[in-house]
Amino acid sequence: MLAEIITIGDEILIGQIVDTNSAFIAKELNKIGVSVYQITSIQDDRTHILNALSEAKQRANIIIVTGGLGPTKDDITKHTFCEYFDDTLVRNKEVLEHVEALFAKYITTTQISDINRDQALIPSKATALHNEFGTAPGMWFYEEDIVYVSLPGVPFEMKNLITAHVIPKIAATFERPHIVHKTLVTYGLGESAIAEKIEDWENSLPNFIKLAYLPNLGKVRLRLTAKGADKEVLLKAVDAEMEKLYPLIGDIVYGIEDDESIEEVVAKLFTQKGLTLATAESCTGGKIAQKITALAGASSYFKGSVVSYATEAKINVLHVSESVIEKHSVVSEAVAKAMAENVKKILKTDFAIATTGNAGPTKGDSNAEVGTVYIAIATPNGVYADKFMMGKHRNRIVQKSVNKAFELLQKEILKF
Repeated sequence: MLAEIITIGDEILIGQIVDTNSAFIAKELNKIGVSVYQITSIQDDRTHILNALSEAKQRANIIIVTGGLGPTKDDITKHTFCEYFDDTLVRNKEVLEHVEALFAKYITTTQISDINRDQALIPSKATALHNEFGTAPGMWFYEEDIVYVSLPGVPFEMKNLITAHVIPKIAATFERPHIVHKTLVTYGLGESAIAEKIEDWENSLPNFIKLAYLPNLGKVRLRLTAKGADKEVLLKAVDAEMEKLYPLIGDIVYGIEDDESIEEVVAKLFTQKGLTLATAESCTGGKIAQKITALAGASSYFKGSVVSYATEAKINVLHVSESVIEKHSVVSEAVAKAMAENVKKILKTDFAIATTGNAGPTKGDSNAEVGTVYIAIATPNGVYADKFMMGKHRNRIVQKSVNKAFELLQKEILKF
């Protein structure tokens, strides 16, 4: 069972926005056994849309289109679908009532216009999909055993339509295989070195199980994917292969990833154990705290952060001794440990993370080489700091430091 995703919008093609819709749709389709064959981004142009639909029809059973459903003249998707299906627009009573209700309830500063009411015009061959959060309905077409779905491009509108309507309708329409994923996350060893260690195991995998290497900033995820008719058989087979893999690379494995990031795993551990956390960040600029607070429920364990980017802030806010900085340099093990210990005391937490480093391009207040980063973890039993060389690229240095901080934190909290 194959799907194709088509995103419409000049704003994607000129880099004004990033296409996150396709990633979400692909993940949701995969959960119900639908593989995405291709993702295409095209202009909001009649010819491009028609060509994309015609080409996708040759490759996929399900075609999902996002974008081009707004009320303005440059949004032409509905009219182009009419041309593609030799159809005409008709006013949908339920959609019109919904649009009018939205304006009456939420949009008090603007009067509803005929342009807004025209959002209720949809092709007669389409089934309208109720858009709870917007005026443009989703549209479902079924012709020649192929499903075509047209959705608004606004992410929170699209996501609700996918989960509430599209996925259930696809599941009810098609018989699909099961797809099972399991991902082992490793830290500290590169992709090629891991491949050498597990070569014999990889070569002996059953033909219905595939291995993918997914490297990213200091970690390599090993994803096993099995596809077949019997889900229980697939799950048992994947688990059996994982059991064979662990002895080969157990020293670099931090766990199984089930659609969870490492910060989500850490968040669960803190919540389950009833422990608290603070951060003191220099070179990472608050990005550790940002990842923590992006997750619902973080306030139950995360007490706060001090972004002490300048040396003065380390001294005046975190109370790091000037003599320690003068003796060891602001980018040092001693300063990282002091930052972690002091923020832990200030915010009265069980754990603390601290980062200090040189992300470049210049050396700043320290003579440390660009890419030098110290990460400290303060725990109920003490504090330690490790030195890392994170390369020369500024953004990668920061991102790798954030990932490494969560890795170290997870290892420590698992001891309690």
